[in-house]
Amino acid sequence: MFLTKRFYIILACLTLLAGFGYVFPQLFMGAKILLLIFAVLVVVDAVMLYHRRGITAKRTCSERFSNGDKNVVKINLESQYSFPVRLTVIDEAPEVFQRRDISYPSHLAERGRNVIRYTLTPVKRGTYSFGRIRCFARTITGLVERRYTFGSAEDVKVYPSYLMLNRYEFLAMSNNLTEMGIKRIRRVGNNTEFEQIKDYVQGDDYRTINWKASARRNQLMVNVYRDERSQQIFSVIDKGRVMQQSFRGMTLLDYSINASLVLSYVAMHRDDKAGLITFADKMDTFIAPSRRTGQMQNLLEALYAQETDFGETDFSGLCANVHKQVSKRSLFIVYTNFSGMTALNRQLAYLKLLSQWHRVLVVFFEDAEMNDYIHSPKHSTEEYYQHVIAEKFAYEKRLIVSTLRQHGIYSVLTTPDKLSVDVINKYLEMKQRQILT
Repeated sequence: MFLTKRFYIILACLTLLAGFGYVFPQLFMGAKILLLIFAVLVVVDAVMLYHRRGITAKRTCSERFSNGDKNVVKINLESQYSFPVRLTVIDEAPEVFQRRDISYPSHLAERGRNVIRYTLTPVKRGTYSFGRIRCFARTITGLVERRYTFGSAEDVKVYPSYLMLNRYEFLAMSNNLTEMGIKRIRRVGNNTEFEQIKDYVQGDDYRTINWKASARRNQLMVNVYRDERSQQIFSVIDKGRVMQQSFRGMTLLDYSINASLVLSYVAMHRDDKAGLITFADKMDTFIAPSRRTGQMQNLLEALYAQETDFGETDFSGLCANVHKQVSKRSLFIVYTNFSGMTALNRQLAYLKLLSQWHRVLVVFFEDAEMNDYIHSPKHSTEEYYQHVIAEKFAYEKRLIVSTLRQHGIYSVLTTPDKLSVDVINKYLEMKQRQILT
């Protein structure tokens, strides 16, 4: 049994009243009567709460959480008491969230029900452990509380952002991908994969007229082309120390993992085959490209436990393994990061070698916080100096894009929060312009 704050306030007031009774005797008798009434109320309050087990609570949440997204947790409450009760519900959330505010007041009517909802946003993949649910029940009098403990320790796995994947899937079905920032790319020229011959109608490109078929049918016939299909798209994720940099609590590795999942879904939706490579000092994950049922689940499971290390990334080992295991010309989307031209020059030779065998798209990151600092006001000589240094780093990022372009390597320079949209837009642009192979 727990005594509430109201109990102690009333008891303190009665004690003061009894103390004044030594000065004003008429108050002493009133204090004794009120104390007796107070004691009876406390006993009645305790009996009402403890005469039966009247509260049940159950936590409901997904078996796995989506990294970087708001995941909903529900606590279902039910009362068996024949009178209204007030509750304070405390859920023991995983320690990694460092939440000290998961304490919710609630009110249950006679034999009533209620649902408490809150959200948790993980920023790191792994296994998180929930504790138990603590409910403190009290009557309207509120002098005594009864504690209820429900549930048991429960583990939840945090996977790469599958909620983002679900949003893209829903918008793709409703043809509203532009709501996520995906651009409609204008077609340039004709697609190269022949589909059928059909009658000419006004608006068809005259360059697609099939003159032989037109002569046989004695009317204009045109060739119909479609996007090339079954192209191999590899998401190549660097797990070296350069990917440990964080933005809004999530590492660049986690942003890259989320983006690669969404891109793989879009590629498979476009009839391409999606594969995965992760590497650091050596290549440790290789999933052959496919568009079969279950491929997305394979990618999700493979990315679940990926972690960065403190070693230097070995692009030479990547090239050697790719040359052995990938024979068909493919698109390699390499998620990495370069701090400046010096970092690029160490890996440029290997990127050039990789681009001789395959089409390469290098994705690396702008420092969003540094960009904000560059555009902030300057008030002193020291701040001007610091802004010049920051602008030099930003210029080197743009110089990296230019250098890669000079060597026939495509690139995307983006901030982590815009990564998924920018990479998908670049993929769609390359596909429509027939430069994937």
